[in-house]
Amino acid sequence: MKQKVIIIGPAHPLRGGLASFDERLARQFQQQGFDTTIYTFSLQYPGFLFPGTTQYSSEPKPTDINIKVRINSINPLNWLSVGFELKKLQPAIIVIRYWLPFMGPCLGTILRCAKLNRKTKIVCIADNVIPHEKRFGDKPFTQYCFKTVDAFITMSEKVLMDLKLFTKNPSQQIVHPLYDNFGEALPKPTARKHLGINEGENIILFFGFIRKYKGLDILFNAMKIIKEQTNSGRFKGCKLLVAGEYYEDKKLYDDLIKELEIADQLILRTDFISDSEVRYYLSAADFVIQPYRQATQSGVTPLAYHFEKPMLVTNVGGLPSLVPEGKVGLIAEPNSESIAAKILELYTIGEEHFLPFLRVEKLKYSWKVLADTIINLSGI
Repeated sequence: MKQKVIIIGPAHPLRGGLASFDERLARQFQQQGFDTTIYTFSLQYPGFLFPGTTQYSSEPKPTDINIKVRINSINPLNWLSVGFELKKLQPAIIVIRYWLPFMGPCLGTILRCAKLNRKTKIVCIADNVIPHEKRFGDKPFTQYCFKTVDAFITMSEKVLMDLKLFTKNPSQQIVHPLYDNFGEALPKPTARKHLGINEGENIILFFGFIRKYKGLDILFNAMKIIKEQTNSGRFKGCKLLVAGEYYEDKKLYDDLIKELEIADQLILRTDFISDSEVRYYLSAADFVIQPYRQATQSGVTPLAYHFEKPMLVTNVGGLPSLVPEGKVGLIAEPNSESIAAKILELYTIGEEHFLPFLRVEKLKYSWKVLADTIINLSGI
């Protein structure tokens, strides 16, 4: 009889990077012989916590994964019901995703009930421990959840250090696996034709939800500096393709674009990018730019690795450790002058220089490594 693994976290019909991650991890456990189910949310966030347009995917439901839409994040009676359901199932491992303290009471209660069977081990993949945007209750909510967890996995040194403020239980850092579930890379001309982008232009890409800590405004200021370099004849110039939904006030960015007079340098695709479209954006770009003010780790980095796109990241959080400088990309300070200079340097070095290093480095980013680490930490 196959051992059971339950993953608790976002999955279809919810959308976004966490959902893609959980679905890909479920496939890996299935491949390794486990009876795997994802328990996802019937209600993930109340409206005031979700700044986007919709939480739901327009993609078809995966047919190869067992996904149960069960958890209501704000209904304590539901938490008890789900928890006792999991207790009865007696999975060998429950894997939880932890990215927001708001989820602490819900997850902590479910896990307390599930562990009453005295058989199930809990492994937490902690994306964030101390959140980017602080809210009332962050610390006690996190403590409540973490007291139920047997072992932890992080994907950055920063989160691993934050974790030690809350628990002494076993923990291990691994690299974020490759997002290899968005299909293969396309020839650049094919991708640009699909997106309606001129084949002959230099294109850099900012990809993902637009939030303050990700520094898109810093990158806009860098584009102003690059425009001045272009006007002086020192650089052919480039355009910034922004692919991702606003998770804060769009007007702040619109006003900045007008103030800097950089509209002609931008290609704005600021609706949610569906899974089936992701590969077009990554394949169309010369380089991926992550101008973050702060970071733990980033799902954009393994995405860039999968599509073999050189990166520019800022010297914050866990980003520099994932991008060997001069080999798979460059590291800038989180200010517009440094970012502009490094973008120009990327084009001086050339995309081809980075490709052999990207192909070697990406071999470290395996889903089997993650699944095996979870199994080992659980002790089953």
